[in-house]
Amino acid sequence: MLNTFLDHCVRPLARLALRPSVHGAHHVPDHGPVILASNHLSFVDSVVIPLVLPRHVTFLAKAEYFEGHGLAGWLSRQFFLAMGHVPVLRGQGRAGWESVRVAQAVLTGGGAMGIYPEGTRSRDGRLYRGRTGVARLTLLTGAPVVPVALAGTARVQPVGSRIPRPHPVTVRFGVPLDFSRYAGQEPRVPILRAITDEIVDAIRKLSGQEYVNTYHPAEAA
Repeated sequence: MLNTFLDHCVRPLARLALRPSVHGAHHVPDHGPVILASNHLSFVDSVVIPLVLPRHVTFLAKAEYFEGHGLAGWLSRQFFLAMGHVPVLRGQGRAGWESVRVAQAVLTGGGAMGIYPEGTRSRDGRLYRGRTGVARLTLLTGAPVVPVALAGTARVQPVGSRIPRPHPVTVRFGVPLDFSRYAGQEPRVPILRAITDEIVDAIRKLSGQEYVNTYHPAEAA
């Protein structure tokens, strides 16, 4: 029932409010495993990308979004489940490996996995150095990586804002990146770094963002 509500009510309203301009969606395969590697400007990024694609896209979400109490907690949990988001614990020693395990299961099952190589939202609009989890995923699964560039989502819901506001957004999908040339090789740090940097550079070319060759400080929440 909730999925029907989202398809027939929430999605049309979201499209009306966001007026998404989409470029290169044909680069995303209709079926089979694919990693959608995107810049990250706002909480709503994980809503916008599935909104503009015909296929289901899974994102990892903080477990807190699934743990609330009362009506608000139930609505939050049902919304994220209906959007296909998967809860993961953060701030714990094994959280990173658990995230990789969950994402790997989605991809080996032929699904589309959304991931933000920067690891957190950019607070100043610049593009930061990518973390190597995305590289590990493509090596583990052989899934192609489609770079994605979002624009305008920071105006919809700036970092720190709890209520989204109407504003046009743009989504650009790039040509899939194939890393099969590394097949069979040990996922050593230089290889993981080379793959990650190639992915982030493809995102930069799509987004036009200024690049910062340092990791973005992690968000407190």
